[in-house]
Amino acid sequence: MKTHLAVMAVAAGLAVSAMASAAPVETVIDVPGFADFLAVDGDSVWATNKGRVERWSKAGKLAEVAMTHPCGAMIIAAGSLWVADCKEKTVNRIDIKTAKRTAVIATGLASPDGEMNVVSGAGSVWVASDKTGLVARIDPATNKVIASIKVEPGSCYLAFGEGALWVVSAGSQTVQKVDPATNTAVTTTKLGKAPGFLAAGEGGVWVQEQGDGTVARVDPASGAVTGRVKVDDTLKWGDIDTGDGKIWLRTTANQTFVVIDPKSLAILARVGNASGSGALRYTPSGVWTTAHDRHTLSWWSDPARIVN
Repeated sequence: MKTHLAVMAVAAGLAVSAMASAAPVETVIDVPGFADFLAVDGDSVWATNKGRVERWSKAGKLAEVAMTHPCGAMIIAAGSLWVADCKEKTVNRIDIKTAKRTAVIATGLASPDGEMNVVSGAGSVWVASDKTGLVARIDPATNKVIASIKVEPGSCYLAFGEGALWVVSAGSQTVQKVDPATNTAVTTTKLGKAPGFLAAGEGGVWVQEQGDGTVARVDPASGAVTGRVKVDDTLKWGDIDTGDGKIWLRTTANQTFVVIDPKSLAILARVGNASGSGALRYTPSGVWTTAHDRHTLSWWSDPARIVN
């Protein structure tokens, strides 16, 4: 615990001195409705919206697919967009070339309020399927559920990376490591208040402790928390991604997003004005964010400029 507190203190001390001096260029795109969760598709991005998912580029909307209630974070895998439907409690497969739905998989959903995500890894697509603590594993070759994995009750948030599936339960305040070779949880780690969305990469697993306003770094090998960085009073309704040796964190207070160094846990940049709730996805060319209450999608060009 003393080590963790020391890391938090160092990170807080470095945050102000490490702020970026150059402002990135933001391109704001008006998106009617309620554009929220994102999945990157080349130089474009898919976004959930009311009654549909849409593909957008910086020049405008490219495609639209009607759904009853698309929800949660999405993933692109096996040439398809995989997105949950909170009303139907299904996972939908959409061909990204034709913008046509090719499969509807009755999985059930652990969190029909939309605070959840679909992820891919180890040749499968994964979704938290029941609030009692189940994760469904889907085979893209057959569009069938091939395993149902027991996890902590209330598990809704998933990430795949660092060789494993990572599962967060806000109710149990835990993150579990699931071995895809055995479909079993092999570690369970206690977290802070109201843990939510997470990302795996850059040598760690990164969990938003929304109630504490912190991001916890979890060691992929041991499952232990090895540090925390204090970002805001809370981190409710944000998003998180990894890339380019950094952690990219969508926030709801004081700025649009924050960039964190995964080794020192220093905050490298606080970017943009506060814009309410929304999502974020990193690409090597730039960062996409949404602000659904403002009905906008933003493209922040040149990530290197953001932190230099």
